[in-house]
Amino acid sequence: MKHWLNRRDELLCQRWLAPLARHLRDDRLWHMERMSVARAVAVGLFFGLLLPVAQVLLAVACAVWLRCHVGVAAAATLVTNPFTFAPVYWLAHHVGSVLLGRFNGGAAPDAGLLWDQAQATLAAQGLLSATLQMLQGMGAPLALGLAVLAVGGALLGYALVWLLWRSKRPQDTALGA
Repeated sequence: MKHWLNRRDELLCQRWLAPLARHLRDDRLWHMERMSVARAVAVGLFFGLLLPVAQVLLAVACAVWLRCHVGVAAAATLVTNPFTFAPVYWLAHHVGSVLLGRFNGGAAPDAGLLWDQAQATLAAQGLLSATLQMLQGMGAPLALGLAVLAVGGALLGYALVWLLWRSKRPQDTALGA
């Protein structure tokens, strides 16, 4: 993993990063240290769970600001990807609904009616517009749930890295040596 994440020179040669290159030259942004990696995981998970767009850009900007590992922060945003997007957003909506007191007690809506409504909306507006309308309809429960998952995920990620990090220093086993 260290081999993949520490290709700073290759990354800084990219033209699209030229305006940010001077900020990314700081050595503290590329060292694999316990504190730096723990902060980077927290930053990446926070932005990865909170925002559906520009996650990597905001995570990298925050990593530069907090002086933590840029590559780890960018990689941690991948907690949401095409495979996990739907379950994460379902869980966020569920958590937000419970916290706002809008939880319907598990009563499932009529699947046939929902399918007909979705097909009609999709035919009238197209996929992107229908998806945006659906997300707007989720509103406050989704926003609150995403915020709760982002903060909780960041705290959990930080704690796990902090607790599971193993130092490479040899332990002194001989007494009096």
